[in-house]
Amino acid sequence: MTVKFGIMGLGWMGLACLAGAEVTSVPSGGLRRVPVAVASGRTVPPPSAARLPMKTVFKGEAKFRAIVAKGERENWRALPLSQRTVRVARELVGTKYVNYTLEVHDRTESPVVNLNEMDCWTFYENSLAIARMLYYKPGPYQPADLLHMVELERYRNGVCTGNYLSRMHHLEEVFHDNQRRGFASNITSRLPGAVRLRREIREMTVQWKSYRYLRSNPALIEPMGRIERQVSRLPVYHVPKARAKAAEAYLQDGDICAITSNSTNGYTSHVGLIMRLRGRAYFVHATSDRDKGRIVVIDRPLTDYLNGGASHAGFIICRPLDLPPSPLWQKHVAERKSGTKKGS
Repeated sequence: MTVKFGIMGLGWMGLACLAGAEVTSVPSGGLRRVPVAVASGRTVPPPSAARLPMKTVFKGEAKFRAIVAKGERENWRALPLSQRTVRVARELVGTKYVNYTLEVHDRTESPVVNLNEMDCWTFYENSLAIARMLYYKPGPYQPADLLHMVELERYRNGVCTGNYLSRMHHLEEVFHDNQRRGFASNITSRLPGAVRLRREIREMTVQWKSYRYLRSNPALIEPMGRIERQVSRLPVYHVPKARAKAAEAYLQDGDICAITSNSTNGYTSHVGLIMRLRGRAYFVHATSDRDKGRIVVIDRPLTDYLNGGASHAGFIICRPLDLPPSPLWQKHVAERKSGTKKGS
């Protein structure tokens, strides 16, 4: 059964009532539910002050406008977040894979979006951010709105301080921090076959020369090491690939799927999204694989993808949740009733 609702029909009060509920589309084909607890009293911090020029931190405005226009025409806002996310993800299929698109300055950290080029992490972030934006606030939408949505996902406590260390650089911390704030639920430990992983994270402190900000400011390496030690202590679970097929039935559209690695120096090596197709959980991701074109692709079912790589150990699933609607909806509804020009 598919649950749909129309924001314009619900109005502000309807949005407020739904803000704390998980509205889920349940495809046919034996999909099984995982209970998701949603924290109450969630707050969305305001966007941080702009620290770098918009032309530096936002690329791909034409694509942004096209996706948003399609979403408005087709009323994606009326869909659950899970379906909204995969609608956006489909629009990004074929986008060129490029790494390090967030490294735009030697010292100043800022939310960054590049819809023309992306890696695996920014692909999932961009898909989720646009999907959330359509529900969070009324249009017209501007690049700054999307930067805000990305900031909420990418930065510790949802706030970019301008310091490189305010960005979360490990998926395990992103999942933990967003769950703590009530904006996601890491369902992995509740999936059949899940087991705990233990790793000593050293990736960024060992490979610091690969990161522009760390090269430019080596004083950040020691505090980065402290962060990595904290990430190493997080309770991280994964489903080993030998048990992946049994867990597929519990995965839904828009789930964030991190691929765990056999390396002892890190938990994950890759990330993408789940898309339900033909009764299976397909892996959708931005891939650097030249055989796949170094682009965003809808790949194979997750189990098949895992079995195709010797370095793949298993997977982690984090299920994002909608943000509580912005008070701007109240203003929007009032302006519609009075016939004045709607604001953003």
